Amino acid sequence: MPDHEPGEQSQQGAHPHGAHGRVPTRGERWESFKESPFLPAIVLVFILAAAAGLFAGSYTYSMANPTPHHVPTAVVGAPDNARGKAFLDGMEKALNASLEVRRYDDVAGARRDVEEQKVFAILDVGEDKVTLDVSGASGASVAQVLAETAPKVGEKVGVPVTVKDIKPLQEGDPRGLAIFYISLAAVIIGFVGAIQLSVHARGLNPAERIGFTALYALLGAFVIAAVVDWWLGAVDLPFVESWLILALTLFASGMVFTMFNTLFGRWAMLPTWGLMVLLGNPSSGGAVSWPLLPSVLGHIGQWLPPGASVNAQHTAVYFGGHQHAFPFLVLGGWALVASAVFWVWRHRHPGGRAGRAAHAGKPA
Repeated sequence: MPDHEPGEQSQQGAHPHGAHGRVPTRGERWESFKESPFLPAIVLVFILAAAAGLFAGSYTYSMANPTPHHVPTAVVGAPDNARGKAFLDGMEKALNASLEVRRYDDVAGARRDVEEQKVFAILDVGEDKVTLDVSGASGASVAQVLAETAPKVGEKVGVPVTVKDIKPLQEGDPRGLAIFYISLAAVIIGFVGAIQLSVHARGLNPAERIGFTALYALLGAFVIAAVVDWWLGAVDLPFVESWLILALTLFASGMVFTMFNTLFGRWAMLPTWGLMVLLGNPSSGGAVSWPLLPSVLGHIGQWLPPGASVNAQHTAVYFGGHQHAFPFLVLGGWALVASAVFWVWRHRHPGGRAGRAAHAGKPA
């Protein structure tokens, strides 16, 4: 005979597998979902959708309809005579009051400031004609806007206008975009390289990680410059200077991701992408010159690695001998701060192998 009552058998039959047969509570289901790979996957779906919209929006906002906001222009000659004044007023109106007029005593002084990239064009206003000297190398988009506007204004006010490009772009780069592209390549490969080190060389210790970031920065920059100059012949680069600018850009970009990886772990791509791609590249002045960018972007872009890289490279290629320290200070500052943050909080970085060896002898 069975040694238990029928009621007991029915109760045990109701939960044949003990705790595994019990319906989990709402809290237990939530805890299980948080530990599963589905939660980060769903979060990523929404993040990627938002990133796609922001990416398209940021580039469209800054580049789709470039409008003059602040164009420093040298004026020499007799701008105060009736015809000269009528022409300048017409230019101001046509460009929505974005022409920043700077008076010069002679053309030579204005040319020096074109080389220093302090002005984008020279208006030589005579008694019966106007000569507009634009600088395509200073900004192809700005030069195009000025070259198209000046003859139309001259026709309206009855003043003949002659347009000359005194600093043209190189033949292999008629739109002036090659510098933007090589700087963009350095920025993206810089942080993608740091991501790959985190995935495939996770065991690197902090000093080794910095060293390998510097190594791929130097080699990657050399290859970028060699392909664009030696192989494609698109731009005649001052090779060593351009190589080192690209290397510093790659290193700064890589260390920025490494810094964010230390601070935010697996979500480090979000601030890196936002800073470098969504904000940095559209505001760099590479595809659209900074006087045509929305004014806020034009100011911010100069302080970010993509803008600093474009500025340094642009001056090296087209205005040799007039290089400025500012873009190098910006790139060096980002590289130094990012490296310092990573080094100080290196114990938080998900990589490294020193700690693992210490626990190797512990029993399971």
